[in-house]
Amino acid sequence: MTIQQLEYVVAVHRHRSFSRAAEACCVTQPTLSMQIRKLEAELGVTLFDRSRKPVRATPVGEAIIRQASANLQGLSRIRELVEEQSTVVRGAVRLGIIPTLAPYLLPRFVTAFLRDYPEVELIVEELLSEEIVRKLKQNLLDVGILVTPLDDGDVTEIPLFYEPFVAYVSTSHPLIHQDFIELKDLNMEEMVLLREGHCFRNQVVRICPELPRKGPAPHLRFESGSLETLKRIIETNYGYTLLPELAVIDLPAEKRHYLKELTQPKPVREVSLAVHRGFPKRRLVEALREAIHEGIPEYLRDDRGGRIVPWV
Repeated sequence: MTIQQLEYVVAVHRHRSFSRAAEACCVTQPTLSMQIRKLEAELGVTLFDRSRKPVRATPVGEAIIRQASANLQGLSRIRELVEEQSTVVRGAVRLGIIPTLAPYLLPRFVTAFLRDYPEVELIVEELLSEEIVRKLKQNLLDVGILVTPLDDGDVTEIPLFYEPFVAYVSTSHPLIHQDFIELKDLNMEEMVLLREGHCFRNQVVRICPELPRKGPAPHLRFESGSLETLKRIIETNYGYTLLPELAVIDLPAEKRHYLKELTQPKPVREVSLAVHRGFPKRRLVEALREAIHEGIPEYLRDDRGGRIVPWV
């Protein structure tokens, strides 16, 4: 039994395909298949039901793959612990970030971070929160940037900042004439929203009351995967929405009339780094946190009564 064989087995399980697993492992499919058959012969079991498409692990294969994944993660942690003893921040970091943060936060710190830490390779994926948590647990990501709390004992949350919400209102809507908007004035029936699965949508739904409909049903019920699309819809004189502060902070002057502040206390979202419990690359995570703090406006660094605490 070799480490390479275990890596091949885990790859087939992850990709549900021998060909895709071989591509991910940078080997030919015959080589990968031969190594897995050698391992099956050594163990005296069949790890995969090859008659099914996509390929599925057998019951005994599932148990062996779980142990193989844990062993491979342990080996990876040993290498990372050795790297951590170096005074130089180096190595690869796989970062997952949610779509409602990625286009607005990444440009604020990535260039400076890579300039200050030239021996770091940053690999970024834009993912929904559930995918980030799942990949952290599977050791497919090192760090996530997402909205917390997650209430997951396997994930360590490192708060970064607290981002207020603002209203984005079309010029045809009566709310455009108000200097400030109260949450009680908002109605889910009139809002354009992100589609299901986005944590920002869930936050908006929680803070906005479901008021009785005051008029006929809306002609458009629009849901999108992009905050930018929501803004464009509103700019064509339809409805309104709520947006996070970073999504509008660089808005050009000719569009700032769409913005309306919410009355105090303003709803905010907590944005955090997330790592799997026991993640060893502490220096790298600290460097990432410092770079993000440097890149965001100072007023967003408010610790909200001391809730942003040192990572211990």
